[in-house]
Amino acid sequence: MNPTADHDDPLIIAGKSYRSRLLTGTGKFKDFEQTRLATEAAGAEIVTVALRRMNLGQNPGEPNLLDVLPPDRYTLLPNTAGCYTADDAVRTCRLARELLDGHALVKLEVLGDPRTLFPDVVQTLQAAEILVAEGFQVMVYTSDDPILAKRLEQIGCVAVMPLAAPIGSGLGIQNRWNLLEIVENAKVPILVDAGVGTASDAAIAMELGCDGVLMNTAIAGARDPILMASAMRKAIEAGREAFRAGRIPRKRHASASSPIDGTFF
Repeated sequence: MNPTADHDDPLIIAGKSYRSRLLTGTGKFKDFEQTRLATEAAGAEIVTVALRRMNLGQNPGEPNLLDVLPPDRYTLLPNTAGCYTADDAVRTCRLARELLDGHALVKLEVLGDPRTLFPDVVQTLQAAEILVAEGFQVMVYTSDDPILAKRLEQIGCVAVMPLAAPIGSGLGIQNRWNLLEIVENAKVPILVDAGVGTASDAAIAMELGCDGVLMNTAIAGARDPILMASAMRKAIEAGREAFRAGRIPRKRHASASSPIDGTFF
């Protein structure tokens, strides 16, 4: 349970409410125990799982992620990491549904370049259309193109997840104006996916009005992943509160905190 989250301000995805706006990955940790501890420290309720890299029971006899992150406690978000075609992505989602007893919520990503890991937007659109037609609830990784984000929403994706910077780069938000354009025109949740490096990056995403942030490398690759997970949790909460509170306008000149009219000298 996340005791500091605002129960009057839930994140709603595909009709389900979540207290936490921080979604975390399960890869790159040294072992399942560190995965469990970091996930708990992050307060995450939705965790992504790369089916091509993680055992959810398809490999009997091997350690199973479900033993440390049970589905009755976490919402598992199978993703199509490592897929470079729409066909591969669709096939992976169908496998996830089979392994997880009809589970419909998936994260779609179709990569176009192994060096940058940028999405192939044409293949992503094709896969999204097929998956939505088959009844999947699609959360989709995409570029920070506002036109494409709106198109994915129109197709029926339940959340759109634009990158802040290349996957695993830790560069932070590189084009906040595009993100702001996406957020201001969206009717589905917008979650930053990829590029976050530290807590301030997560806070900025939330201050822009993003509904949440998904991260893996920023936590798993930190010197102390569990401590970083805790920091990210606090940053998400602070950024959301700041967005809801409404920042003061930026000005080119000073404005005294205490008025001087009527003071004695």
